[in-house]
Amino acid sequence: MSVCANGTAARLKSSGESFPGLWALDAEGRATDDPQVLFDDPPGTLLPIGGLDHGYKGYALGLFVETLSQGLAGHGRADRPEDWGASVFVQAWDPRAFAGVDAFTTQTQWLAEAVHGSRPRPAIDSIRLPGERALQKKTDAFANGVTLDDGIMDALVPWGDRLGVAQPPPLEPDVNA
Repeated sequence: MSVCANGTAARLKSSGESFPGLWALDAEGRATDDPQVLFDDPPGTLLPIGGLDHGYKGYALGLFVETLSQGLAGHGRADRPEDWGASVFVQAWDPRAFAGVDAFTTQTQWLAEAVHGSRPRPAIDSIRLPGERALQKKTDAFANGVTLDDGIMDALVPWGDRLGVAQPPPLEPDVNA
């Protein structure tokens, strides 16, 4: 529940870029836009969602996620605190056990339409639901190939060499698309 993913921080650090805001704390607790502090010894930390102003909400959500994913699973960070301690929690709800599928669909469809019908702030085209951008990117990737951030293929080349997998040639853009 941090303001960004560790992978984003690593990518920004490797490209010499900064966070777009004060998204991290150094080891002394000072706010910074420098992702390098996460890799220092001792390391700093990413701020929770909400950052300096409202991070207490992201902090609470983070603790809730840790409790569900690791506490209920019975394994996680406590077992090996020096390692990456990600765990998974899956919860499934059956609307039939509550008000029913039709009621669920009516309420969620109304909510989706309300979101899409909301007026976006200046310089924003539209308001999306979570996952809509990812679905559009997936659709685009199937149609046009995957665009990788700078440096990703360079990082994969040694693994390809080690495993005997040839690097694919870059796709030429479809000029008819």
